[in-house]
Amino acid sequence: MKLYLKTKDYSFSNEEFDLIWDESKDMLFTKPIPDNLDAFYQGDNYISHTDSKKSVVDGLYQAIKAKNIKNKIQLIENQGYKLKKLLDIGAGTGDFLVFANQQGFTVSGVEPNEKARGRAQQKGIKLTEDLSELSDSSFDVITLWHVLEHLPDLNHQIKTISNLLDDSGILVIAVPNFRSWDAKHFGKYWAAYDVPRHLWHFSQSSIRVLFKEHGMKVKTIKPMRFDAFYVSLLSEKYKGNRFYLFSAFFKGLWSNIHAIFTNEYSSMIYVLEKNKNRE
Repeated sequence: MKLYLKTKDYSFSNEEFDLIWDESKDMLFTKPIPDNLDAFYQGDNYISHTDSKKSVVDGLYQAIKAKNIKNKIQLIENQGYKLKKLLDIGAGTGDFLVFANQQGFTVSGVEPNEKARGRAQQKGIKLTEDLSELSDSSFDVITLWHVLEHLPDLNHQIKTISNLLDDSGILVIAVPNFRSWDAKHFGKYWAAYDVPRHLWHFSQSSIRVLFKEHGMKVKTIKPMRFDAFYVSLLSEKYKGNRFYLFSAFFKGLWSNIHAIFTNEYSSMIYVLEKNKNRE
């Protein structure tokens, strides 16, 4: 374990945090973890708990989210399974589940934030507050869209998720990739570090190792190309660049071009399944 980088909470408190590198898994973890972590999710500034379109950044986020939702469902349907019972963990304001339900999925969701649950309820989606409320259930597909990095007690959470997944089902996880070009380029300003809300920071190697320990294997990996543009936008803004819209477009584009050769995109989607050959 050694210090990888010092960064800040640029979106809220301006507090400083360390990113510590775990060489055995090739992943980072945030230190220290605040005792009042919930306070860092409060307010309308945390966009995944709102449907805000007040600013240019908000509007771009919502537009990208709408496009990504369709891509996510298509990805699930392309896996070749008869997957119809779906659980979304960290469901936010419920838009993904609304669309999944329209496509014929039986949907459930978990969201700890009361305000976000309320917005989902208005859309006809009832979310539970905690994963433990679903302990007697089983699901064909479980999704975590930029959620795994937020979960405390990571190994316990992965074990719980694995227990909820049907033996023939799939687990779909999207997380930022700290090995991407934009992460290296922006360094401490890289918006996807998002400390202290992001407790863990993953590479492709770390996802394979973490889930192998729980009897699961990576079936396929897909890029989230839009994320490079949005993350670059926020990162340029954090740097104080007045022309962040123009600059972010080219940085996001270059990150995606670079990833064609390295396969290290700004964010990655991992489709996992239970390892039926495990002893």
